[in-house]
Amino acid sequence: MLGRRDGRNANQSLANTSIPAPTEGLTNIIQKFTNVGLNSTDVVALSGAHTFGRARCATFSNRLFNFNNTGQPDPTLNTTYLATLQQACPQNGSGSSNLNNLDPTTPDGFDNNYFSNLKNNNGLLQSDQELFSTSGATTINLVNAFASNQATFFQNFIQSMIKMGNIGILTGTDGEIRKNCRLRN
Repeated sequence: MLGRRDGRNANQSLANTSIPAPTEGLTNIIQKFTNVGLNSTDVVALSGAHTFGRARCATFSNRLFNFNNTGQPDPTLNTTYLATLQQACPQNGSGSSNLNNLDPTTPDGFDNNYFSNLKNNNGLLQSDQELFSTSGATTINLVNAFASNQATFFQNFIQSMIKMGNIGILTGTDGEIRKNCRLRN
């Protein structure tokens, strides 16, 4: 049978602490990637997967009305984009399940516009905008490079996906190759 070996058990608690949250700061995000052998370039390149997909208002609404308990919106949000998001995600929480595009410019295409969005302060998730808005961060140069050269982004994304895919490879009799990837054999 061909395929990647998967573990026989999952640990949701471990996954929730090991995978960066949408409200997480850049230092913590980089540390979580470093813990599994990935670097800052991998952080930025893999974050580029947010060039398509959607997020519920509940995952980022803190940025719109009460960022870090200040009673104010996240100052890194573009004010026009902020107004659009506030309409889509009312403060009363009535729209907490509403979906919003991670990439407001080309939401269904895999391209480098995600990085241009970050440069314009149009990152939907705090964890995304942190890549460009964290003062002095090494990730700023990477965002600029990927925004200006789609081929460079694609090349780095491929390399980082391969590195991520090689994390925790199971061999021999460890784990199993699943007949249905959603179910244990």
